[in-house]
Amino acid sequence: MNDAANPAPQTDQPPQRCGLIAIVGRPNVGKSTLLNALVGQKISITSRKAQTTRHRITGVRTLGESQFVFVDTPGFQTRHGTALNRSLNRTVQGVLADVDVVLFVVEAGRFNLDDAKVLALLPPGKPAVLVANKLDAVTRRQEMLPWLKSMQERHPFAEFVPISARKTDDVERLFKIVAPYLPEQPWLYEPDALTDRSERFLAAELIREKLFRLTGDELPYSVTVVLDKFEEEQSGLRRIAATIVVEREAHKGMIIGEGGHQLKRIASEARQELERLLEAKVFLEIWVKVRSGWADDEAHLRSYGYE
Repeated sequence: MNDAANPAPQTDQPPQRCGLIAIVGRPNVGKSTLLNALVGQKISITSRKAQTTRHRITGVRTLGESQFVFVDTPGFQTRHGTALNRSLNRTVQGVLADVDVVLFVVEAGRFNLDDAKVLALLPPGKPAVLVANKLDAVTRRQEMLPWLKSMQERHPFAEFVPISARKTDDVERLFKIVAPYLPEQPWLYEPDALTDRSERFLAAELIREKLFRLTGDELPYSVTVVLDKFEEEQSGLRRIAATIVVEREAHKGMIIGEGGHQLKRIASEARQELERLLEAKVFLEIWVKVRSGWADDEAHLRSYGYE
């Protein structure tokens, strides 16, 4: 039989698009808040404390024929030359080498030396979208035009998107702008996937978020959470045991608080959020241990899951 006489039926179905999108910027410009808004669910922890995000977090959102695979990164570290910060910076640089599109996030109307150091990392020739976040905090909108012109002089951005990551309309507009830059290729994940991170990883991150939110600026950022146990019983109950690792005895005292009050509050709030995330009852135990110098020890970093 001649195939030419029986051509394949033509379809009007648009091709699938899928691409990796890095979310980069200096610490505390709202990268994790943006990732959670793009995915539609909390998968990356947020706090006012700079350097909250430690790991490469992947979030997935499938809309129509396009699958967006977002990679949230630690804020690029320009201070504190510890092994931890070197690890965080390697993560940022590794992500930029792998992705198809970069979202360079800054605070709308602002650009400082730390922003410039991250901008210098953007690979030439790779599509970069300037995301001017926290637009709702800008009181004099007329100043945005000269600021934008100065940003275009710094880097040939493919697009400029002023947004507030907390506004749904702004986030939906960002999807429409980014979609054409995704390569035409099959999806990497199932249509309903949200993240490639395990429940175990997300549990440790949520505990760390409560730790930072409730201790404020007193506690140094060189604190990590290690999960010792994550078990699911037949009833659906999750039994989770975690250890908060600090560098000094004084830090341990800050976390535990007088009569253990602070640690109980951290555990209570973490348990409640874990129950919402996992949609199950959670029994949570948390201890605090001192490991002097862990943030500058390569072996400790690897054992705690840092690259």
